[in-house]
Amino acid sequence: MRVLGIDPGLTRCGIGVVESQQGKKLRLVDYGVIRTESAAPLEERLLSLDSALNEWIQKVSPHAIAVERVFSQLNVRTAMATGQAAGVALLLAAKSGLPIALHTPTEVKAAVTGSGRADKAQVAQMVVKILGLKEVPKPVDTTDALALAICHHWRGSSAESLASAVKKERARLGELRESNLQRRRSKN
Repeated sequence: MRVLGIDPGLTRCGIGVVESQQGKKLRLVDYGVIRTESAAPLEERLLSLDSALNEWIQKVSPHAIAVERVFSQLNVRTAMATGQAAGVALLLAAKSGLPIALHTPTEVKAAVTGSGRADKAQVAQMVVKILGLKEVPKPVDTTDALALAICHHWRGSSAESLASAVKKERARLGELRESNLQRRRSKN
């Protein structure tokens, strides 16, 4: 399974692509950062982000997209920009028909390091270790995106399997109800 992790940001949006191999071993596929000009009008920045994210989706053909869940920060302006960038990512994932997962920063830290209180340096070192890299990817936005993708591999795939099973069971029950209704109607 190939997961595209997105660390949303309007000025810098981190991208990380991680693929699972046999035995749950993870492999780095690609990473990068999407930058938008801070002096540009908001709508142009969002359009630029949309275009670049779409190119990434086309280039790496992910099976799922993991986005950092935006949470309220002390800096409302930063939270708004992050939320706008996350919205673009979520919309693109939905348009692409890809499963979407939102992971909190604490969830990502806990999945990657074992502690939800880990700092960025600890997360970066574990990303290097897990993916067998020689050095920490730069800038930090890319490391965060890779951590999101790792988190999704370890925590998201079981949730997706459960959601898929529930969806199939609901569909089966709906078909059964419809079949019973048709039988009743034909008897009357």
